Amino acid sequence: MVFLINWIVPLILIGVLLIITLILMLADRVLGGAGDKVITINNEKQIPVQGEDTALNILAKNKIFIPSACGGKATCGFCKFKVLEGDKNVKPTEEPFLSEQEKKDGVRLSCQVKVKQDLSIEIPKELLYAKEYVTKVVKIEDLTYDIKLVELELINPKTMEFKPGQYAQLKVPGIDIIRAYSIASNPRKTTNIEFIVRMVPKGQATTFVHKALESGDKVIVTGPYGNFYLQEDSDKEIICIAGGSGKAPIRSILSYLKDQGMPRKVRYFFGARSVKDLYYTEEFRALEKEFKNFEYIPALSHPDEEDNWQGETGLITDVLDRMVGDMSDKEAYLCGSPGMIEACLKVLRKHDLKEDNIFYDKFS
Repeated sequence: MVFLINWIVPLILIGVLLIITLILMLADRVLGGAGDKVITINNEKQIPVQGEDTALNILAKNKIFIPSACGGKATCGFCKFKVLEGDKNVKPTEEPFLSEQEKKDGVRLSCQVKVKQDLSIEIPKELLYAKEYVTKVVKIEDLTYDIKLVELELINPKTMEFKPGQYAQLKVPGIDIIRAYSIASNPRKTTNIEFIVRMVPKGQATTFVHKALESGDKVIVTGPYGNFYLQEDSDKEIICIAGGSGKAPIRSILSYLKDQGMPRKVRYFFGARSVKDLYYTEEFRALEKEFKNFEYIPALSHPDEEDNWQGETGLITDVLDRMVGDMSDKEAYLCGSPGMIEACLKVLRKHDLKEDNIFYDKFS
């Protein structure tokens, strides 16, 4: 009798475990989870999904690269997409990055959407053309004491088509860090791209670039990204405003216009603290001499006595306010810190620049 009980009890336990397992599998299939799922993109492309991961990671594994400067940690707010069908419940981690209208429209951060069921999403079509590139460092140049130029040769794929003003993302080898940098080079040169990288205290990516990166190193880049770029169908006079490494996308735009013979009048305001923070001055002065409809206006907020500075002084917003006049028929491109951008926007609006003609890229 004891022998029989010793056999029956384990069999009962095994049976109970099997039943529980079947119930869990059924619940997983009904509620979503590790079973088969599908992500539908723009009502056109479908991606089968096995297992459970974030939409950002699943899309990247399928060669669809949504920008995410923080690497999926919900600290940058770049990786937005619109959920058409599926989980539209916004998490607290997403709240700071979404407007009330975006929430109503079903916009979410893809890094915070776990794919537990079929998902239908909408993303900008240009993101379908972003790629992952293997590159090699061919040049590192000191531009100032805290700004470097990094030139990368594209190995696989060998070329990148981008619009002047767009950016790409660089993956820091060995650590889970991704950072976005505006492309500083001429878009006609498709085999190489250049970044201008300013050292950020305690910044892991910029510390890597400034302290560890060497010529010959291989790095992974994704892109191109961004809706900040030259409006080529316009013939309006251009006002460019930048500070620090915000010079990168403006340099790309100007190099593109130079190749076209500078068909539009351009005034470029660049703000810095002192002479040691200026760079590419000779390049832009040469551009002034070559094209009479281009003007470069650097301004120093705190020039050192030994600088013997003869140019404009004060905050770039003050210089801008003094010099621009009526802007109702002009176009503006702004690159710099969020604070600088907001201050410049106030000045531009004061001078009647239309909102539709203001384009900006906030560096953070």
